[in-house]
Amino acid sequence: MAEDLQISEGSKVEKYQSLLPQIKALLEGESDLIANLANVCGALREQFNWLWIGFYLVKNDELVLGPFQGPVACTRIRKGKGVCGASWIAGKTLIVADVEKFPGHIACSSLSKSEIVIPLIKNNIVLGVFDIDSISLNDFDEIDQLYLEKIVALINL
Repeated sequence: MAEDLQISEGSKVEKYQSLLPQIKALLEGESDLIANLANVCGALREQFNWLWIGFYLVKNDELVLGPFQGPVACTRIRKGKGVCGASWIAGKTLIVADVEKFPGHIACSSLSKSEIVIPLIKNNIVLGVFDIDSISLNDFDEIDQLYLEKIVALINL
């Protein structure tokens, strides 16, 4: 399927609507979590070309770097630290228009200007977070939240 990924040139909504069934097809029939997380990152990077797209998984009360696309990243994030840690504690998606204005932001890359973090929740427990960074200010909105939460819901945790 990966070689058949169709990249859309339309609006943001059209891009997500085109990509969503393709990601679903990538995940169907594959039971390995790491493989699926990697393919989600790759598909979104191909479509949107954001600076950084990746997963952090909860291990021993820390977020530990998982599959990602983009420059090297912070390996471990403590609970409550930065946008990822805040999303973990809150158990909800956080959209940050300007990361420099977020108290305690962790600057893994100085190129990052805005961020969205979606928690990975199963049985009311946060198992990790899906983190996306952009080089543009205010790059994420409710449309991104809606579709990225739909993509996260496709992942069999």
